[in-house]
Amino acid sequence: MARGGRTKDRDVPDRRCIVTGDVSPKAGLIRFVVGPDGSVVPDVLEKLPGRGMWVTASRDALDKAGRGQFSKSAKAPVQVPDGLADEVERQLARRVVDLIALARKAGLAVCGFEKVKGWLAGGANVRALLQASDGSERGKTKLWTPEGARYYGCLTAQELGLAFGRQTVIHGALASGGLSDRVVEEAAKLRSLREISGGDDTAREDSKAT
Repeated sequence: MARGGRTKDRDVPDRRCIVTGDVSPKAGLIRFVVGPDGSVVPDVLEKLPGRGMWVTASRDALDKAGRGQFSKSAKAPVQVPDGLADEVERQLARRVVDLIALARKAGLAVCGFEKVKGWLAGGANVRALLQASDGSERGKTKLWTPEGARYYGCLTAQELGLAFGRQTVIHGALASGGLSDRVVEEAAKLRSLREISGGDDTAREDSKAT
């Protein structure tokens, strides 16, 4: 049993946030290591060598980690680069874009209002609805998030465009699949870092346009 009486899912590794002390699935945390020069380095891909230090994916947690928690966890003085949270956000955004691009190449993603609407209306097994944060709110409300799917509005039109090989994209959708699950996991972290409220995720859930 994990904290709070939750039964631990053995398929989802848990990690302890060095700021809050909470133990939770690592999908909601960001890994850091100490580089050879003693600086804190974000490890978004979770592949860098060294002892990992895990922080909840939020700006508040990252700011607190930079005020002594990294050194405490490393048990040695460390250097926290200026703008660390901004760098983590940049890397996460790039990670989400790259994963969406991979999903597109695997046939798991489409973009454009009509194509996305066709998927939603046609009963496709949609894993996530993606809409640009700077897109027209009126246009975005004409689409809906199917039951059981997720909604993310944390990427800009330019970032979504990069994922789909276009200049800009406002509407996109992901079909269910392993790559789409990875997009959802990383997009949740990015949404938290960009301080987009959770209400954004549920505003269009189960609210099919008429």
